[in-house]
Amino acid sequence: MAYVPPLGLPLDEVRAELDRIRFPLRIAVRRAKNPFNVGSILRTAHSFLVKEIVLIGTEPFYERAAMGMHRYEHLRELESEAAFVALAQREGWHLSVLEKDDANVSLWNAAMPRDTCLVVGNEDDGVGPEILAAASEVIAIPMYGLNHSYPMTVAAGIALAEWARRHAG
Repeated sequence: MAYVPPLGLPLDEVRAELDRIRFPLRIAVRRAKNPFNVGSILRTAHSFLVKEIVLIGTEPFYERAAMGMHRYEHLRELESEAAFVALAQREGWHLSVLEKDDANVSLWNAAMPRDTCLVVGNEDDGVGPEILAAASEVIAIPMYGLNHSYPMTVAAGIALAEWARRHAG
């Protein structure tokens, strides 16, 4: 059941109330060529009350696609994959990277610990070699049709839902 804090509170008080119940999960997104995709992932990540959303790259995101949920989230913006990898290594993050072609584990068998950082690539280039080299695990989401890959927004939602099934119940 979803918890909704009183929305009559000022924004900083609503955020503080949400911070009280957030999960230790992070999601990192390699910025998309389509800014709508990143906004949509921000909205979806909010539904799972992630600890933090890390945006990698400098491309803009479409705030309207986030439906205002970005205002309630902790966003960290990094210019490059190298900056992301350095931060993740410095802070000791478990990187659960979604990347079908280089996967070493299925989503159903991935470790994805409670405090993982789920990493989503963009629609053209995936996550990129620096992130793949730093990954704790590279995860494929099972597919059964002719498509080569899921849309990045769908992949993020599937992985977030699987993490929640394991850890938020």
